[in-house]
Amino acid sequence: MQNEQIILGIDPGTTIMGFGLIKATKTTMELIQMHELHLKKYDNHFLKLGIIFKRTIELIEEYHPDELAIEAPFFGKNVQSMLKLGRAQGVAMAAGLSREIPITEYSPKKIKMAITGNGNASKEQVAKMLQSLLKIKTLPKNLDATDGLAAAVCHYYNQGSVTAGKSYSGWGAFVSQNPKKVKS
Repeated sequence: MQNEQIILGIDPGTTIMGFGLIKATKTTMELIQMHELHLKKYDNHFLKLGIIFKRTIELIEEYHPDELAIEAPFFGKNVQSMLKLGRAQGVAMAAGLSREIPITEYSPKKIKMAITGNGNASKEQVAKMLQSLLKIKTLPKNLDATDGLAAAVCHYYNQGSVTAGKSYSGWGAFVSQNPKKVKS
């Protein structure tokens, strides 16, 4: 880990995308910002994806994160929801990759385990633990922002860990690690 780094965490979604940024050193972490991007008012799915991409680029340009941590889609029964969530995650990842920011993906269980010690913790338990860890005065109404923040904190705790998640340092790394996902 560098002396100081900024980690952007994203909880992708096409209704609400949560995100959080922390400044981290080897021994401390400090909240920079957490917020939500509300997308419910937009009817067009592709417009939502464009907005997610644009907002992620804006966050990168404003805060200059050294790394991006993103929550992986969970496997549910609704295939259409999974597809939409995967697309939202993909455009957020593409924004990071376009700026050559290393990306690590974490499962929801891994994030919950890193924050609370319980992989089955509720959103509320994760939010309360983050509130305590980062001295957050007031939690947001929706907990998507704390979910994004949790991805960043999970990444902080897992740096140097061989079992982190899938990591990509740029398009070349993504392509070489995912040859079946690329068509020539």
